[in-house]
Amino acid sequence: MATIELTKENFNATIENNDVVIVDFWAPWCGPCRMFAPTFEAVSELYPGVVFAKLNTEDQQELAASFNIRSIPTLMVFREKVIIFTQAGMLPKADFEQVVQKSLEVDMVKVHAEIAAQETQAA
Repeated sequence: MATIELTKENFNATIENNDVVIVDFWAPWCGPCRMFAPTFEAVSELYPGVVFAKLNTEDQQELAASFNIRSIPTLMVFREKVIIFTQAGMLPKADFEQVVQKSLEVDMVKVHAEIAAQETQAA
């Protein structure tokens, strides 16, 4: 699947309508972001069932701020609408592939149960 561009208009629908979404928060002026882009694109080709998306923090400042993006590139993995991984900085291809693979292996039933338990405690 080709990498898609996220905006405030399509962000929520993308997260809500796909089981796994990997977001690269980036900016055109960012050297490490530009260096990581080919790796992001190459890994996206290996996982056709996963949505790989890029969010330009310059064009989408409000959205980036809502996720407290303080440095770029930042990777964020959403599974079933839950953020299960966040990391600032670029990754080598092998490490990025490992992040994607481990994200697909996460037991989401357990994650949802933990979230429900935390919400119950907070109430």
